[in-house]
Amino acid sequence: MVPNQDSLLFKSASVVDGTGHTPAYQADVLVENGTIKAIHPVNRDGNTQSQPDVSNRVVDCEDGKWTLSPGFIDMHAHSDLSLLHTPKHLAKITQGVTTEVTGQDGISYSPVTDYTMARIRKQIAGWNGNPTDPDFFERWRSVKEYLDVLDESKIATNAAYLVPQGNLRMLVKGWDSAACSQVEIDAMKEHLHDAFKGGAVGMSSGLTYVPGMFADTAELTQLCRVVKQYDGYFCPHHRSYGKNAIQAYAEMLDLARNTGVRLHFTHATLNFPENAGRADELIAMIDKALEEGLDVTLDTYPYLPGSTTLAALLPSWVSSADNKLEVLSDPAQLAKIRHQALVEGTDGCYGCTLNWDIIEIGGVQDPSLADAYVGKTLGSIARSLDKDPFDVWISLLKADDFGTTIMQHAGHEANVRKIMRHRVHTGGSDGILTSTKPHPRGWGTFPRYIGHYHRDLRQGRSRDLHTDVADEFVSVEPETIFEGGLEEVVAHLTGRAAAVLRLKDRGLVKEGYHADLVLFDAEAIRDVATFAVPEVPAAGIRMVLVNGRVAVDEGTPTGERSGRTIRLRQADGGDGFVVS
Repeated sequence: MVPNQDSLLFKSASVVDGTGHTPAYQADVLVENGTIKAIHPVNRDGNTQSQPDVSNRVVDCEDGKWTLSPGFIDMHAHSDLSLLHTPKHLAKITQGVTTEVTGQDGISYSPVTDYTMARIRKQIAGWNGNPTDPDFFERWRSVKEYLDVLDESKIATNAAYLVPQGNLRMLVKGWDSAACSQVEIDAMKEHLHDAFKGGAVGMSSGLTYVPGMFADTAELTQLCRVVKQYDGYFCPHHRSYGKNAIQAYAEMLDLARNTGVRLHFTHATLNFPENAGRADELIAMIDKALEEGLDVTLDTYPYLPGSTTLAALLPSWVSSADNKLEVLSDPAQLAKIRHQALVEGTDGCYGCTLNWDIIEIGGVQDPSLADAYVGKTLGSIARSLDKDPFDVWISLLKADDFGTTIMQHAGHEANVRKIMRHRVHTGGSDGILTSTKPHPRGWGTFPRYIGHYHRDLRQGRSRDLHTDVADEFVSVEPETIFEGGLEEVVAHLTGRAAAVLRLKDRGLVKEGYHADLVLFDAEAIRDVATFAVPEVPAAGIRMVLVNGRVAVDEGTPTGERSGRTIRLRQADGGDGFVVS
């Protein structure tokens, strides 16, 4: 393998620049000292307008066979810890991701106190793991300190951070479900100011997770006004993706109307039977808001199942309890949980009742539980044991110390396809990377957009993700998802996302921009990860560059870690803030 070079030339690449409106064109692209130094289009006679000087390496792109695009931007990443404890970060690097946005869903690891850190570690161990090294979590408490640790550790991708609204509430209110006083809201606002000054680019919420879900609209309004002061964006996991999902989207749009905050709907889905065929309603709401002048964007993942922790399905009054084990050992409390889970609907499942046959166990903390549970639904496990599935749920939560992850097969293909077409859509994996058997979106999201939804469906073929046969395709009715072709789908995954993040020098193939680049075969790129075998690198990606350094070379990861944090910073000579 050729070592990293300070200068390399992509010779006769097919350039898809990330704007979405410039047709692909053939060019020689020179990368030097971490940036795109020069772009020289190839004339019809096969010659460049002027031959760039290159001293180290030439990458032959075979007269446009290989497509050079900006690196993909993951607008919803759960890499908060894996960037540190799994530094090669193969799941993202091998699918062409060069920038990620962490701090998602209103809960992460900064800002924190010693007490809140300990409880957060346990609450979201299923998302991010829970490293046992006693010094691992001692290195930071503030947002600035966390970002400094990322830079000092030499991360594989670039990383931006959203300050989690749930963390703000924990700092002043703990896990109390009561409404906050004005004094408490003012304290949260001060923590939010500090987080932005420390480098956060926006604020996330987890309005179905404790304690963030206890915030009312008035509380969120005051926080969003602070976000607007920094031109950050509000990224809500809103109050429901199931029952009353449309109303939950409407609440967030009204919040944007009342505060002027930039609004980015993360994992913008409509799941469960209640929402089958309702994508047009959501799209109409977003279009109306855009016509009004609101700044609204969204991201999705190109799969049907969602993924979270098994404990997240519990009613919030259980999740917020100081000792959940005691609650789950009390027959009277269990009866109340059963009624909410099976009759009323639990707020932990977006107001829906639990369907045991769509809840698949993805990962366990205790390895001894893996064979009995991982890859199976709660319904099938219960039938094999001749037990009540509710009892199986509760016993697994207790046995695995609430660290179990799941996939919930509740999505609708028509909704997924309609939402991803939208002109303000971007890509986000929402990938949990530490699970025993994770969702394949952690390894395949971005190649799947290009390979499956852009190319294969247009050609009338599809692959079953429930099989471990990587090349098993079936014929389907041809459908064009992205009318603008490859140029449009790449823009969804690059330039549009960079605009949301206010990146001035990333997200496009443009002279002077940072050389975050992906070289791929547009006819071969695809996700290989399946539900059966989820941790498999994508196919058809030849090279990945992060800040000009080669992270994937001829399809093989190099181990290079040249990412850096992307932070909100004080503008030179003024009171404003810029992302850099």
